[in-house]
Amino acid sequence: MKKINVVAAIIVKNNKILCVQRNKHKFDYVSYKYEFPGGKIEINETKEDALIREIKEELETDILIEKEFITVNHIYPDFEITMFCYICKSLSDSFVLKEHINLKWLSISDLNTLDWAAADIPVVNELMNNFKRTSIVRRNYCIIKAKS
Repeated sequence: MKKINVVAAIIVKNNKILCVQRNKHKFDYVSYKYEFPGGKIEINETKEDALIREIKEELETDILIEKEFITVNHIYPDFEITMFCYICKSLSDSFVLKEHINLKWLSISDLNTLDWAAADIPVVNELMNNFKRTSIVRRNYCIIKAKS
């Protein structure tokens, strides 16, 4: 099974979190799901450099990485990912959707209203648990570490 290391940005602005919706994908189980933006870490690239590059490529915007938040390992039917998630600040009000079909800015308490990709659910849960003391239904995943 293919293993992929990816990074994801939990972009915060005005107490809202950026949620982006995937387009149709070759794997139906991730098509049209919401996720935190990011992507693959290239060879000889730091996680932080990968995240800044991916956000620039996907959204044509700049972010400031504040801190590592959580790392999630998830096994999809066709591949396995390790996703390193960071709390980030948006440095712009401008976003251009290059890879996604929709974006929403939601408060933490509203994150569970979206249809999330399975690997992103633990991130949503951790955000809600840390800040609102609530959680959404957990699915098959493993949290490797969480940083506060």
